[in-house]
Amino acid sequence: MNSQAVAAAVSAATSHVEHTERATRPPLQRTTVGMISLGCAKNLVDAEIMLGSVLQRGMEITSRPEDADVVVVNTCGFIDSAKEESIEAILEAHQQRGLNRRPHQRLIVSGCMSQRFARELRKELPEVDAFIGLDQVTELGRIIEELLGKHSTRNVQRPTPNGENDEADLAFADTRPTYIPDYDTPRFRLTPAHFGYVKIAEGCNHPCSFCVIPQMRGKHRSRPPESVLAEIRALVRDGVREINLISQDTTYYGMDLWSRKAGPRQPIDSTRGSTLAALLREIQQIEGEFWVRLLYTHPAHWSDELIETIAQCDKVARYVDIPLQHIDDSVLRRMLRETSRAHIENVIHKLRAGIPSLTLRTTFIVGFPGETDAEFANLLEFIRRTRFERLGIFKYSQEGGSRAAKMPGQISAKIKNARYRAAMSVQQQSNSFGAGSLAAAATICWLRGRSIFPRVLKLASDKPTIFDQLIPRLICFPHGKPKRAK
Repeated sequence: MNSQAVAAAVSAATSHVEHTERATRPPLQRTTVGMISLGCAKNLVDAEIMLGSVLQRGMEITSRPEDADVVVVNTCGFIDSAKEESIEAILEAHQQRGLNRRPHQRLIVSGCMSQRFARELRKELPEVDAFIGLDQVTELGRIIEELLGKHSTRNVQRPTPNGENDEADLAFADTRPTYIPDYDTPRFRLTPAHFGYVKIAEGCNHPCSFCVIPQMRGKHRSRPPESVLAEIRALVRDGVREINLISQDTTYYGMDLWSRKAGPRQPIDSTRGSTLAALLREIQQIEGEFWVRLLYTHPAHWSDELIETIAQCDKVARYVDIPLQHIDDSVLRRMLRETSRAHIENVIHKLRAGIPSLTLRTTFIVGFPGETDAEFANLLEFIRRTRFERLGIFKYSQEGGSRAAKMPGQISAKIKNARYRAAMSVQQQSNSFGAGSLAAAATICWLRGRSIFPRVLKLASDKPTIFDQLIPRLICFPHGKPKRAK
């Protein structure tokens, strides 16, 4: 979505919003903050860090957005539908402060969309008081203090006392991010008590032609192993039983710290420095009853060492999330995936042979520019033959700023929809996760939740978002009744 598309989406969404601003600000009290967090688990961790900074500055987190002094919308900017959802959430938050007679309530936008489109959105969304970037997640408390220290601004359609425009002061998202969290970064966990996410790295070095995440989140930056281990120990002490290791590319963890630069196809090799395999061996030594789960692994970096490490470590769930995106060699080359069909098939064979009772989860993209009927047929044949335990299909989204957006042969929505339905149908027919494999994968643990579920039975083959089937996506107000986000 380019700047013109952002403007068009904002214009379309704004037509459904009526602005009502009246009444006066109530007497000053302790600052209260509410947050709406959209998007992936990595964005959720950013939300937890932002709320941690709020609490550190002596503010309160409220379950009632109508009572909040500040509402933060933590946006997703991955694909067009996510951007549209984010814009709608922003405008709805602004509408609610009018309906609730809170014209002085401040509205802050954070997250990937804010990072990428801060300048464009600032012009199209004068309702927003500040846009903050990914490097500012630890500074939300300070930014709120600064924002509340001002009087009404142009963003709430009122002049400042001296008549000057505060626009320059209200946009903090300007540069490519470099921040990575540390173990002692204040956080307010928003997950159920029994599981949590640990972001082991930020950014991505892969040049995938369909993706703009490196433009939004910067180059790959690994946390030091000691920082990750300290955070995991703290979570285990706090009663967490499932720890999900996440980043844009989990298998590249540590390689950016090597003295000799690792290439984009470098397999994991602990003789050269820090790696995910070495980290898992250290995690295995942590005392307590828990497991860790690997999400967002890239097929280019899998090695015999990593497979053997997972097989030897009983605290690593027999579950691997490995987005493949396609299997046809021609499509993989156009996607700049740095893998081939032969490499992918070899990795899958080694994974299943080396790790008993393994659950494989993957995702594919259909309707990529130039995808022919024959190339799509190759994908269907591969899904049918490989029989993934878990599989998701994405319809290609033409992302402005990506290489693929300018490629010839863009596929129509009608064909994308048809291919999506066909791929999902094949998966449903060939899914091997039946009664037999369920018995084989029945490594389970009792997870004692302190808030939403008093007791949860979970399989190692269940991804974290299995809870999305039971809990609608929540507006991240930790107290009071959960609210369903639209």
